[in-house]
Amino acid sequence: MQKAMFYKNLENKEVRCELCPHHCRIANFKRGICGVRENREGVLYTLVYGKAISYAVDPIEKKPLYHFYPGSNAFSLATVGCNLHCLYCQNSDISQFPEEQREIGGENFSPEEIVLLAKKNKCKIIAYTYTEPTIFFEYAYDTARLAIKEGIKNVFVTNGFISEEALKKISPYLHAANVDLKSFSEDFYKKICGGHLKPVLKTLELMKKLGIWLEITTLIIPTLNDSEEEIKKIAEFIVNLGKEIPWHLSRFYPYYKLTNIPPTPVNTLHQAREIGLETGLRYVYTGNIPGDKGENTYCYNCGKILIKRYSYNIEKYNIEDGKCKYCQTKIDGVKV
Repeated sequence: MQKAMFYKNLENKEVRCELCPHHCRIANFKRGICGVRENREGVLYTLVYGKAISYAVDPIEKKPLYHFYPGSNAFSLATVGCNLHCLYCQNSDISQFPEEQREIGGENFSPEEIVLLAKKNKCKIIAYTYTEPTIFFEYAYDTARLAIKEGIKNVFVTNGFISEEALKKISPYLHAANVDLKSFSEDFYKKICGGHLKPVLKTLELMKKLGIWLEITTLIIPTLNDSEEEIKKIAEFIVNLGKEIPWHLSRFYPYYKLTNIPPTPVNTLHQAREIGLETGLRYVYTGNIPGDKGENTYCYNCGKILIKRYSYNIEKYNIEDGKCKYCQTKIDGVKV
């Protein structure tokens, strides 16, 4: 265990966690909503520091990050726990583990060992992913600070449900993020995810302001967030944030507690992509449809294919010195 960051002491040995917008008020010997931060005699501890439940070498495209060191490998790291409880979570076996088992699983790996593993596997990037990196903030923070000294970049794959104070704290060491913008409906966030929309929008705005390279993912779920009206609202928000921000539209498959809804029709993803492009976004992608044209990166000026992908693999690369090979238009991203 390690003492947690971002909390305040209250009366009767209670504490208020200020790591995320839940601001959990935690009684003595109780845990917050995430299940991995526990109050012991008025001191808040993180129970997952150095406890890696999952780690692997992944292509950066799997995060998905298409405009941040494309073609690179990322050393991916997660602990158990999450501060949301999405009914369709694809990693529910580890994200909801503390709530369902009350245990803290994982192998012991120090931040120093994680950085060494990244170097050993020739990874330019460490990705804090699979579950929600916010809930293992202290572990990610210490690892990220060490990684940057070794020339390794750090990325969050996150639900965006993090406090402003915490995001600002890690921002000097955080180079990119893919943020789930799950819906543009507060009702969806409350009923389906156990969270709130507005803090996520604020996180996206703050990341942009802090200079963190940003990509956004929306899982399109039939009947829940697939209306043209809602898709257009999300697209308009992203355009106002920055038309250069890539938007990933992913196909839903029934899983966990949301098995009564069928997979998203491919045509729905295609229509959503067109809405995003018509709204003014430069790069809109479709995910979970291997071989779809929406996996490719196109020049927003001349329309030619710049990066041809099949799933997470790059088959053709037509960007030179950050510019379109054909018309010399600058392509947005980091080391593209």
